[in-house]
Amino acid sequence: MFIIVAKYLIPKGFRGLTVFPFVVIKYALDKQNKILVNHEKIHLRQQLELLILPFFLWYFIEYAVRLLQYKNANLAYRNISLEREAYANELDLDYLKTRRIFSFLNYLFVSN
Repeated sequence: MFIIVAKYLIPKGFRGLTVFPFVVIKYALDKQNKILVNHEKIHLRQQLELLILPFFLWYFIEYAVRLLQYKNANLAYRNISLEREAYANELDLDYLKTRRIFSFLNYLFVSN
């Protein structure tokens, strides 16, 4: 994993994004933010198990479906199964030690 600070590559309203093997963060201070880094590490694992390109295809297709479902960009983003898993487990810094493969599927049909 390589952490890169690039304020202008991060969309407004976000603090980080991951494109294997890079984690791009908006602010240098966030290198020390264990929760944010853990969230992005969860995405790295998801990208590895889905072989990177299929991860992004899944992500954007599910986002489009959620956007139709919720008619709200933020709600659509928050309800992508890949994001649900990352947000639900970002506080557990040991999560990746016990995480099972394709665990994001457990968050696919969970409703708010």
